[in-house]
Amino acid sequence: MSVTEAAEIRTTCAYCGVGCGIVAEKPAGDAEVIAVSGDSLHPANLGRLCSKGSALGETVHHENRLFYPMVNGNRVTWDAALTDVVSRLQSTIEQYGPQSVALYGSGQLLTEDYYVANKLMKGFVGSANIDTNSRLCMASTVAGQKRAFGTDTVPGCYEDLELADCLVLVGSNMAWCHPVLFQRIRAVKQARGDQMKVIVIDPRRTDTCDIADLFLPIQPGTDSVLFNGLLVWLVDRNVVDEAYIKRHTTGFDRSLAQARMTSPSVAIVATKCGLEPDAVEAFYRWFAENGRSVTAWSQGVNQSSAGTDKVNAILNCHLATGRIGKPGSTPFSLTGQPNAMGGREVGGLANQLAAHLEFNRTDDVERVARFWQAPNMVAAPGLTAVEMFDAVARGDIRFIWIMGTNPVVSMPDADRVKQALSDCPAVVVSDCIKNTDTADVADILLPAAGWSEKDGTVTNSERRISRQRRLRTPVGESRPDWAIMSEVGRRLGYSEAFSFQSPVEIFREHAALSAFENCAGLRPRDFHIGGLKDISGDAYDRLVPIQWPVRATESVGEARLLGDGQFYTETGRANFVSVSELKADNVPDQRYPLVLNTGRVRDHWHTMTRTALAPRLNQHRDEPFVELHPDDAASREIIDQSLVVVSSQWGQVIVRAKVTTHQQSGHVFVPMHWSGQFSRSGRVGSVVNPVVDPFSRQPDSKYTPVELRRFVPERYGILLSRSPVALPETEYAVSVKSAACYRYELAAADDRKDGFSAFLPEFSAASVIEYDDVTNGVKRCLYLQDGDLVAMLFESQNYESLIDRAGLESAFIDDQDMALLQWQLLSGQPGKGAGCQGRQICACFGVGENAIVSAILKENLESVESVGKLLKAGTNCGSCIPEIRQLLASVDG
Repeated sequence: MSVTEAAEIRTTCAYCGVGCGIVAEKPAGDAEVIAVSGDSLHPANLGRLCSKGSALGETVHHENRLFYPMVNGNRVTWDAALTDVVSRLQSTIEQYGPQSVALYGSGQLLTEDYYVANKLMKGFVGSANIDTNSRLCMASTVAGQKRAFGTDTVPGCYEDLELADCLVLVGSNMAWCHPVLFQRIRAVKQARGDQMKVIVIDPRRTDTCDIADLFLPIQPGTDSVLFNGLLVWLVDRNVVDEAYIKRHTTGFDRSLAQARMTSPSVAIVATKCGLEPDAVEAFYRWFAENGRSVTAWSQGVNQSSAGTDKVNAILNCHLATGRIGKPGSTPFSLTGQPNAMGGREVGGLANQLAAHLEFNRTDDVERVARFWQAPNMVAAPGLTAVEMFDAVARGDIRFIWIMGTNPVVSMPDADRVKQALSDCPAVVVSDCIKNTDTADVADILLPAAGWSEKDGTVTNSERRISRQRRLRTPVGESRPDWAIMSEVGRRLGYSEAFSFQSPVEIFREHAALSAFENCAGLRPRDFHIGGLKDISGDAYDRLVPIQWPVRATESVGEARLLGDGQFYTETGRANFVSVSELKADNVPDQRYPLVLNTGRVRDHWHTMTRTALAPRLNQHRDEPFVELHPDDAASREIIDQSLVVVSSQWGQVIVRAKVTTHQQSGHVFVPMHWSGQFSRSGRVGSVVNPVVDPFSRQPDSKYTPVELRRFVPERYGILLSRSPVALPETEYAVSVKSAACYRYELAAADDRKDGFSAFLPEFSAASVIEYDDVTNGVKRCLYLQDGDLVAMLFESQNYESLIDRAGLESAFIDDQDMALLQWQLLSGQPGKGAGCQGRQICACFGVGENAIVSAILKENLESVESVGKLLKAGTNCGSCIPEIRQLLASVDG
């Protein structure tokens, strides 16, 4: 039985850079739900899945799918759509040159998609203006590793995180953003106890601190000062490996001198970083005492106007101690997206060539041109993400093709990006989703195959290449991205170069390029999968996860690199890089006195186009919010759960307040996920500072001066509907899909006589039953069609008077006594099973806060394990364990 005929298919998760393996049941016919489970044979997750991965099969929906090509809002044939794409592309190049053309991709693309996109743009269109949303998450690591190692080499593997005696997590909420990998670490920490020290460095106290021996609530932007201080401390106490420094590195003395200027003592470091001196001293001591040390970082380091310097400050400390690429002893970057690494391998960034070849080496440019037989090979880097959309705004880029991403939401200064795309003469969007903020401003929409319909490879954070296997035929008229671009290449006149008919053909060419003349210089290039360049179709179907390099056919890959002290610089030595203290141009002032940090929440992904389809993923954090310290809340008369305007010089959002001591005073946090499709006013990208790192060109999404003020509506509302409706055009409107219905949280600044009903044309033909509860100040409306409840609207001037959402949602459960149900709803009584769960804590098993607290009290539960045994909460991915622990403590307190 072939892979595609099997009842169960091994594939890879569509979310974070951990790259978990999944076993999926092949769906019958046109089924929209696929049963998934963790692949116990995959070395990344060994059978575990997080809440998002567990619900992945529930997101394979036809809801909001783009089924066919569209031009200017009208359905067209593929031939017509591609004719239009090629015509506009050729016309733009003829009039304005190839630099007026751009392509913006995504870490959601498969490696084969990325390869064809990069080849098409850099070799045949003749423009290096191809960048990706990976620029927003790991470009600073790429730049930092290139400066230090000579190439973008990840030296370690996941096992190193488990082998380390000292694990330092910097700017990474692993518990929520890389949950399966975090659970691997948790298990080792529980087994080893004090033998393994875990240090968390982050401005916010996140759930990752649940396993920390030491938490350093650092001031944003001061990471370089902290790690410069570590370098100085190690030198002053003779902990550095002088022999290693002498044999394998350059630039040490210069970097040390610079470090002494910024971080001469623990006391000064502590003052600059806003930390206790004893805590800084403990961190330095634990790092020094434990030769098996791993420093792992993510977006808190990368997404900074000094992100590259932060990376190099970390690398300097590992180079000084010789802790590179050794078991349990290495620096390690945690990649954000499922195939950000694959994009790096094929040159998906504007400043890269394919196969880790570089623009700054003339021979490399010529080498790629010869391999591709490219007639229009570019010779210099193109525009990176922020630069690209600035060029669109100026009119310098007049044709842009956006693939599998949503920059109108995810880019900084997002309102300007939206306006730029609205004004651009030619905007092509390839996506599997029909309605996104970016698709809404497109001229041409091309339906791309979705996760369950794609076939190819992805590479995770530890350089492990895994197969993503197709589970079903692409729905409607959708096509794989590589196939769409190959057809465009052929229509441009390059039939031979883009003759690909299957992903394995592309993979073979990609592997062959990695091996092409891969012997120049002091040593072969790091990225080398030449052992797979002749892989057969059957072998490609059966390919098991493997870490590159794979230099020979019989190779099983390599877990670690650079451990021999040989690097990819011209000298063969690693470079220490002098790191200065960050001097931000844009700092808090009287008008914008607070600092905004953005990031992810546990159960959502990017702009929610996938996760919002799974009801259980919407319940943990169901509205966009701002976390702020009680002192900042009190000084602005903001109370928990009130609505808040967060504003900067670039824009503003209205979100729900979450007052917590986990947030430092003077700093606030807003999640990145809510788009205009799910929130009328929660698109935080419109607020974010567009400043970028000077080396990586990565935007700083962690430091924007903002102010907060309370938004006091005249009226609040809850709308629930059996089917989705257009998001009401009020100041605050948020859409939440639940298991039984669609819920809309509403607020309006004016108190109209007709209330929110004026925004609901969908129910104009329905029968309406109303009750004005004067005593409680609540107006309740039920909408009926043919005797069935289709929607309900509750309105009040007081947010707290609106009853429990779970009770309302349960009204849409079938087989209820409608007469009794109507009376209950109009009188404000909870519906069937109402409110028994409360706020969701465990997404994997749908266990709520009320259920957990009740069980703790009733059964005298005293541990996370006892809660799990009774309710199953916390027994799958473990992401909810910190919150269960907090509930245990609150009940005990």
